[in-house]
Amino acid sequence: MEAHLYNSGVGKVAWFVRRFGAAELLLKPLRCAFAPLIIPRLAKRNFIFEGQSLPLFYHRYNMTWANERAIEVPIAVEFLRRYAGQRVLEVGNVLPHYIDTEHTVLDKYERGPGILNKDIADFAPVERFDLILSVSTFEHIGFDDEVECENGEKIECAITTCRGLLSSGGQLVLTLPLGYNPALDRMIADGRLGSNRTAFLKRSGHLAWQSVDANVALACAYGRPYPYANAVMIAQFGGLQE
Repeated sequence: MEAHLYNSGVGKVAWFVRRFGAAELLLKPLRCAFAPLIIPRLAKRNFIFEGQSLPLFYHRYNMTWANERAIEVPIAVEFLRRYAGQRVLEVGNVLPHYIDTEHTVLDKYERGPGILNKDIADFAPVERFDLILSVSTFEHIGFDDEVECENGEKIECAITTCRGLLSSGGQLVLTLPLGYNPALDRMIADGRLGSNRTAFLKRSGHLAWQSVDANVALACAYGRPYPYANAVMIAQFGGLQE
C-alpha cells in the first residue's frame, strides 16, 4: 500500500496540527484518556433529523461527544435501519469503529479486517448497492490527498461514481462537516453538489444541535466556538438515471 499521511505517523501528526491546531494535539488525547470518566456524566440529549428525535452518540473512539460524530453516527445508523437486509456500501471506514456492521466498507488508506483498500474512483464492483453511505469522508477528497484540487472536481467525480453504483431506487447519503474544505463549501453554496435532498444542523451548545438553513450553516466557522465542525450537511442523492 502506498504511503500517505493517514498511515504515516509523522505525516499524520503534521496534518493534524495543520488542520486542527497544535492545542488540539494535546486536548484530543486528554479527552480520550478521560472518556471513561466523562461519558457517564454526560446528559442524555436528543436532536431532530427529518422530524425524528435521535439520541446524541457518545463514544470513546474519536471522542464523539466533543465533535460532529455525536450526530453523524445516529443519522448513519438510522439509514442503515431503513435499508436493513439490503446491499450497503460505506465509503470511508467509520461506522465499524462504533457498531457491529455487515456491510461492505471501502477505504483507500485505512487498514483493517474486511476493509477494501481501493480508491472510489477505481472501484468497479459487479453488484449495485441500495445504499451508499459516507460519514465525514468526502470533505477530505482533493483536500487531504496527495494532489490537492481547489475546485472540488475530485469531489464531483467521486459523487458521480457513487451514484453510478446505485441500484434502481438506491440512495447515496453523505454527512459533510462544513467549514473544513473551502472548495466543498463553495460547491454547496453554488448549488453544484447535485443532491436532491438536504438537511443542515448547527451546533448550538456543547451537547446541542439544531436544524438551520444552508446560509446559516455555511456561515459557521470550523473549530469555533466549539471544537471541530460547528455545522454539518446531510446530502442525499439518487442514481444517475433518476
